[in-house]
Amino acid sequence: MSQPTPKIRIMPGAQTDLSAATYQIDNETHTLGNALRWMLMKNPKVEFCGYSAPHPSESHIQIRIQMYDNLSSLTALVRALDDLDSLFESIEDAYKASLEHDNIAVWDEGR
Repeated sequence: MSQPTPKIRIMPGAQTDLSAATYQIDNETHTLGNALRWMLMKNPKVEFCGYSAPHPSESHIQIRIQMYDNLSSLTALVRALDDLDSLFESIEDAYKASLEHDNIAVWDEGR
């Protein structure tokens, strides 16, 4: 049985302390890349963050993170992913509450 492919990989050329590294995230697009870059740049310890989708036919993005003070970019990445998850849960909760309590019009396309 083969090992599953990891969702996130550290690309060659990373600093040994991971203060600067490029991560490849499989099966993701600009949707996650831009949100993740935004969340990472809110962290004052992040010196630089940028992402790219290397080619439209490839289903991954690459995100480059450089930290101040030799801090770990991997720690910053995990924190940003957790923060995004919390943000998306808050949005989902607010949306569901709005559906339950607001007077909304429902449009049925089949009519």
